[in-house]
Amino acid sequence: MASNTEAVAPAGTGTRVREFFEGVQTELRKVTWPDLPQIRQATVGIIVVVLVIGLLIALLDVALQAVLVRLLPSLFGR
Repeated sequence: MASNTEAVAPAGTGTRVREFFEGVQTELRKVTWPDLPQIRQATVGIIVVVLVIGLLIALLDVALQAVLVRLLPSLFGR
């Protein structure tokens, strides 16, 4: 039995790429971009967090090195 619906050929690659970028442009128009004070505040916050985490890692590194330098020789001693 034949169907009354016609088969629609898939869109070509060029058409799909163009539609994708048109969709990207549409979505980018909806974006609320941060202003300069918000960017500065976020940047300072990120730098502070990175420095604090770096300091914590450095402290843990120094502490673990001190412990392991004392502990490892005693594990393998006579």
